[in-house]
Amino acid sequence: MKHVIVIGGGAAGCMAAVAAARPRAIVLREKDLPQDQYQTLAAQALEICRQAGVPCVLHTFVGAARALGATAIHLPLPVLRTLSAEEKAAFATIGASCHSVEEAREAAALGAAYLTAGHVFATSCKAGLPGRGLGFLAQVCAAVDRPVYAIGGVGPEHIPALAAAGAAGGCVRSPLMTCPDPGAYLRQWKEAAAHVL
Repeated sequence: MKHVIVIGGGAAGCMAAVAAARPRAIVLREKDLPQDQYQTLAAQALEICRQAGVPCVLHTFVGAARALGATAIHLPLPVLRTLSAEEKAAFATIGASCHSVEEAREAAALGAAYLTAGHVFATSCKAGLPGRGLGFLAQVCAAVDRPVYAIGGVGPEHIPALAAAGAAGGCVRSPLMTCPDPGAYLRQWKEAAAHVL
């Protein structure tokens, strides 16, 4: 297991605390912001992550990512479909979100180096929608030859099940962004992951 990718933004102070806890990466997902505001936030996040030695992956806004010289971007599949070869070449790493085996295969064919698959469990982000479950996650992992990270209601207690399904790790947002001690929370993930390696 490659531990956890954080997905979320939030205030710079919260971002700094999360980065200091050293997750595998932070994906700056703020889809409700207009691109200019996202770019301002992303510039701060890139610097915070640089100082902490944590990869910062920008999300959705290709223009802002290119303007800031970001080397990694995570995209919804509809956005990935629109990227030209030149736009893809601007990034060392492209990740993509998928919600079915077919989407996972398409994202891989379009050049995604890793995938997030979800939502696996019930989550407040998708209120009222049941999770797709571990069977879905296992099918996605089996369908592609690149790392798949589970997203949606995932916590450290799920690590053994995610590993059994073939996932490289999990993504977390709300619990890490709102907990009083991001370092302690991430240690739970790392300790759980150490038992399944």
